[in-house]
Amino acid sequence: MHCWNNSNSWRRKGRLPSVLRYTVCCFIQSRIMARTRLTRPARSNRDAERLIQLAAALSASGSRTEDRFWERQLESLLSRLLRNGHDQAIETALDHLLIADANAYEVLIELCEALTEGTVLEHDGQPFDVLLIVAPIAAWTRYQIPYGPIRYDALGALQAQLHGHVLSAQSRLALAPQLLSVDQMPRSFSATQQWLTRLGSLALNPDSGQKISFPEVEDMPSMLADTRYVVGAVAVPQGEPIFRWQEHPEDAVAARQQALEQWAAQVEPTLAGLMPGCGLEILLPDAWYVANREADRRVRPLAVQAAVTWLEGALGVGADQLRAVVAGCGEQHIDEYRIGFTPRDSNHVLYGCIWPLFGREGADDTVAETEHGIPLDTMDRIVELLRANGLAEIRRLPGLLPPEFCEDCGAPFFPNPLGEMLHAEMPEDAEFTPPQFH
Repeated sequence: MHCWNNSNSWRRKGRLPSVLRYTVCCFIQSRIMARTRLTRPARSNRDAERLIQLAAALSASGSRTEDRFWERQLESLLSRLLRNGHDQAIETALDHLLIADANAYEVLIELCEALTEGTVLEHDGQPFDVLLIVAPIAAWTRYQIPYGPIRYDALGALQAQLHGHVLSAQSRLALAPQLLSVDQMPRSFSATQQWLTRLGSLALNPDSGQKISFPEVEDMPSMLADTRYVVGAVAVPQGEPIFRWQEHPEDAVAARQQALEQWAAQVEPTLAGLMPGCGLEILLPDAWYVANREADRRVRPLAVQAAVTWLEGALGVGADQLRAVVAGCGEQHIDEYRIGFTPRDSNHVLYGCIWPLFGREGADDTVAETEHGIPLDTMDRIVELLRANGLAEIRRLPGLLPPEFCEDCGAPFFPNPLGEMLHAEMPEDAEFTPPQFH
């Protein structure tokens, strides 16, 4: 059993650590990376206060000229903090602004993202724009989802397919030689920036000797649906296009869609070889944060579908013999929906999914429309998805329930039809863990 940290400070704007985490044994949990809360030194507090002041000043600016003044000061302070690995001051400022000043929060988070996914590096006296990119793959399976080193031939194929369908003609690329799980991804802004500079240096000079260490995951959770990542850095002469669709400004949207279609079609055999036994949804490679946010959103419905399919197989029953209970959970407003699965004739929670909300989803709670253009809120969307997967009995719980967790193991609790938040527990004779595919 795995322990989970329910800190909301990683939920901001859907940036990377808000990706989703699932375990097959009893629940699907939103991926909120664990952080140790330390006593903040006085210097960290002063830096946090200065970040808050500068972000508020930039948010209140009335002209582009004033914007640039505040941006230079804010960027200078952030660059020093990131260079020295002082993420605590940044997190403290973001925690404060998330509650106190939404506009200033947006200003600060956007600049943090910009500085940690993009930079300028010099090579042979020439400046190059460098961007950290990620190619996400949403996967679902009855088996364990693979991760780890990428074979040399497969890595070469991925590089060729990125150059052929996604990246601009002048781009230089370095890929991390690993198919990564979220547990191996950077857990802070400064760590993300380190990946940017090291991979960027490799893109410009493959013989630079730069290396990236990937955390070993001794006890990888067994997962029904999850995301894997191919990570790299792209370098181009300063001011030149990075992506293929930038080379077609007359119809960049169509060029972007074409890039996705060609990439997905050409890379599928390579990824299928790396991830045997998995269903795959191949997403567009893009800048670090936007690609990860899209992967977060796309994996949520896949996780619900995989949960229903797995329960049918593990219990030996049809979906029409299951009941789903959907409840909004949060401290002051809905941060996530929790879905508890029970037998139709029992209030015992067998399994659960968490559907996190990202960015503005939590503000207006409207994320889609029906074919007739009628707004569809998140709970409606979840209910429609459950019905499409064969569940006939679905209960919606009104109001806001607390996001409760088990004090012993940290697992999230899920709602039953009586509105009780319970620990999910499968029967002892259920098929528990997905086998390794051979």
